[in-house]
Amino acid sequence: MKLFKYLIAALFLIHQCDIQGSPSMAVTPSGQDLTMEWLHWKGNPEKAKIVLISGDEEYRSEEALVQLAKILNVNHGFNCTVLFAQNPNYPGIVNPNYQNNIPGLVALTDADLMIILTRFRALPDVQMRYIDDYLKSGKPVLGMRTATHAFKFDMGPIKSSYAHYGNYYKENNVWQGGFGKLILGEKWIAHHGAHGQQSTLGVVPKTSRDHPVFKGILPGSIWGATDVYAIRLPMVNDALPLLLGQVTERNGPYDKLDPFFGMRPSDSKLGAIVKRKNELGDTVSIDLNGPMMPIAWIKNYQIPKGKQGRVFATTMGASTDLVAEGTRRMLVNAAYWCLGLKVPEKSKVDLIGNYQPSQYGFFDDAYWKDRALKISELYKLMD
Repeated sequence: MKLFKYLIAALFLIHQCDIQGSPSMAVTPSGQDLTMEWLHWKGNPEKAKIVLISGDEEYRSEEALVQLAKILNVNHGFNCTVLFAQNPNYPGIVNPNYQNNIPGLVALTDADLMIILTRFRALPDVQMRYIDDYLKSGKPVLGMRTATHAFKFDMGPIKSSYAHYGNYYKENNVWQGGFGKLILGEKWIAHHGAHGQQSTLGVVPKTSRDHPVFKGILPGSIWGATDVYAIRLPMVNDALPLLLGQVTERNGPYDKLDPFFGMRPSDSKLGAIVKRKNELGDTVSIDLNGPMMPIAWIKNYQIPKGKQGRVFATTMGASTDLVAEGTRRMLVNAAYWCLGLKVPEKSKVDLIGNYQPSQYGFFDDAYWKDRALKISELYKLMD
């Protein structure tokens, strides 16, 4: 009889969590929450289902995508699910360094939009098939920052059926360059700006000013402390650059304790001409702003045996980039555009909760073990 009462109480609590838009979670008779491996916020049942896939070691996608999901949910009513990299031996604990497991990808089965910010993942076939099936359906993709090199499958004793998704896939077929090249339009090439030293100011060229993703965005408001990525020009496979990245020097001193390394949106000095080695090993002079690299573009994609879909890709997207209102509005507008919806004249992009993004950078396994960041804690930060 007691067990029956506990079961009824647990079901009631689950129902209460669901109707309030919080992640579903079971409760044991002792009152202890079971492990939460992903986050889900219910929105308007008539609105789209968006799955946001985090999993990178450097740019704090576990923070950025939770904030973006909450903006899309609270301010726009979308139904949002956020997935995280985790060591299967420690479920419910974020571990960006663990490259072989992102639970919950089954959510893509009925998703309307996939937003992805992963880096060099080598997921098992049982998880990759959900991504592959989603892409075969021709549904839209919004790729951020390291999604240009979302996957990397090393040659090992266990061969992946999805090795062609890897950034360094070299076979002479449509998958050469992997997911980044075929789906998003470019794979990982190199840093163009100086990493951690030069920031990115988004510049909208005249040819793009009327595109709906820039509705309500003021000039100079798209900014990020992340550097510009190198892109091979001209872009191919119908990729249409929308936004260019001005490489900007820091006005003030370097600050290793500052989330932005001392860089600010008000920095105005242009990146200088630098000397670098080209692919032939020759030293050449490079004007970092002549030409400026594309940092956001649109295109269509179609994988073999799949339908055609639309893509918005940007090399911005670190958690610190979302501090800039213009960057947030571009991402929200892009979600509307990807879904084929009318973009609001000025989409609401107010930050949700106590958003204090971490400085980007790599941390070793010991750091993540000691930090033991619970996915449930990320939810509470957005409550």
